[in-house]
Amino acid sequence: MKKKIWLSIAISGVLLMSTACSTEKQATDGTKDKQQTEQSTEKKVDEGHLDYSDQKDWEFTAGKMQSPIDIPTNKTEKMTEDTGTIQLEYGTDITSVENNGHSIEVTDGGSAVINGRHFNLAQFHFHAESEHTIDGKHFPMEAHFVNKAQSGRIAVIGVFFKEGKENKGFQEVLDDVTDEKNDPITDLDEMIPANKSYYHYLGSLTTPPLIENVEWYVMKNPIEVSKEQIASFKKLYAHNNREIQPLNDRVVLEHGE
Repeated sequence: MKKKIWLSIAISGVLLMSTACSTEKQATDGTKDKQQTEQSTEKKVDEGHLDYSDQKDWEFTAGKMQSPIDIPTNKTEKMTEDTGTIQLEYGTDITSVENNGHSIEVTDGGSAVINGRHFNLAQFHFHAESEHTIDGKHFPMEAHFVNKAQSGRIAVIGVFFKEGKENKGFQEVLDDVTDEKNDPITDLDEMIPANKSYYHYLGSLTTPPLIENVEWYVMKNPIEVSKEQIASFKKLYAHNNREIQPLNDRVVLEHGE
């Protein structure tokens, strides 16, 4: 009888130890999974972040057609071989508004007809200060509307922001970021000048991998945003503009409406 009791106690002890080890393993595995998830999330955030204070370490595709540039207005050439007109039909219903680690990016749809060629709007985002300069002078901000053709060609429309009255379209973007929503940007047209005179040159993307042969259309006429709106953006990104790149032997064309 005693043997049976001791045998029962021994078996119970083994079962308790097995259960404890299993529970401890599950807890350890759960902690590891949590740590791996956190590390993965941190890695994604880190990969999306660009260090604008140390741009020499950016991934770079070699070339002599980099952006942004300073636009010397006394050295531009008039466009003579084509009309150069730009027609924009951008959508107000957006897919997402994302704080992606180097800007606020709005994924949108719609179309652009640039000098008779068709493009689709992929996204638009913002920089502070402006990435391009005019005769060596920055604007407080610059918006980039990134358009892609079926062939893969990229055309970016740059719009300067200057301090003035509140801009309803830009406020809708800021509200979406603050509220973490994807509400329509019903006043998107207010972020694009009515007069679409521009400077045109061939350059690159301004974030890695800095791909070249990008068509740039930098609007001559800035649009107004309020001092408070500029400050709101700069709370997120006080400095997310790439340094000015050499013009080299490129020609900057000028189109006027």
